[in-house]
Amino acid sequence: MKMEDVARLAGVSKSSVSLAISGKPGISQETRLKILEIVKESGYLPRGSVKPEKTYGISHTLRFVACVNSGIVLEQYSSQPFFMELIHDIEEQCRVRGYSLFFSSVPMDRFEHAISALEAEHESNGMILLGTNLTREQISHVAQKQPNLVVLDTCFETLNVNFIVMNNVMGAYQAGRHLLDGGHRRIGYVQSHSRMYNFDCRKKGFMQALAEDGLSVGDRHIFSVSPVTIASQEEFKRSIAGLTGPLPTALFCECDYIAISVIKSLAELGIRVPEDISVIGFDNIQESMIVTPELTTVHVEKAKIAELAVSNLLAMIENRGTVRTKSFIDTQLVVRNSSRGIEGALLPQQQ
Repeated sequence: MKMEDVARLAGVSKSSVSLAISGKPGISQETRLKILEIVKESGYLPRGSVKPEKTYGISHTLRFVACVNSGIVLEQYSSQPFFMELIHDIEEQCRVRGYSLFFSSVPMDRFEHAISALEAEHESNGMILLGTNLTREQISHVAQKQPNLVVLDTCFETLNVNFIVMNNVMGAYQAGRHLLDGGHRRIGYVQSHSRMYNFDCRKKGFMQALAEDGLSVGDRHIFSVSPVTIASQEEFKRSIAGLTGPLPTALFCECDYIAISVIKSLAELGIRVPEDISVIGFDNIQESMIVTPELTTVHVEKAKIAELAVSNLLAMIENRGTVRTKSFIDTQLVVRNSSRGIEGALLPQQQ
């Protein structure tokens, strides 16, 4: 049997068959399972493979799982800049250790069923779970199905599970101190209308920095927007245009997507960045260096997160990691041209 035959039986393209077999994103979980079932029943073996168990079995295979919805982790999550960079780093860490990495996305409304089906049909040595938008109960369910588990991008201290997350409180605190040291006192906060652990921690860190100087963000200077829209947003533009009194001199945004959207929205209103308002983001995605002006942001050590995730998971698989850990990876402020001191001088560059 050839790949064309598998594609014909499944009613999909050859590229979809290739994505299903390699475990890469780009097709729905339902389509992936359908293709793999046909592959299993037919005994089809891709060219270059030596043993079927190397292709379909659990030998040196890790799984990366994301739960998708419309709020934060999109169906096309692998093309979202932050997740795309993180996945690339995880892939590289697996490659150098001789492991294959299978990708799976599961819908939020069928989360528990889909997770159970994944491990029942195609068991893996261990799992890296993107926990960005997951609850404590959902992560606990996954841990029961796959004990060799590392969860990224969130943390629940009361679960006996390995978690690795960026130090969100520290990063937002660094951003707040940067603005305060530059003389800003009338500061606004642009938050995601979809809430999650990371955003809540960033808000905590930023407000902590302001509180140290006896400041806070007034209700009228807190704005809510979509965290996955990179274009200008009408709701934000109306909120800014409708403000009475002076505008904030600076805005902290909970992620780079929001910050880039804010810069575009302000430009359409004729408000200059940073001359009229400084803007700071969080994540340091590649797009932060393409937008005009280049974005001041908080750098997340995605490569370090990936390295630690794979190392921790392999320690569990090899029975070297019996104690579960919660790891926080510190951040670093990257100052570019979207922020400046209140008197007009650019703030010192920090690397």
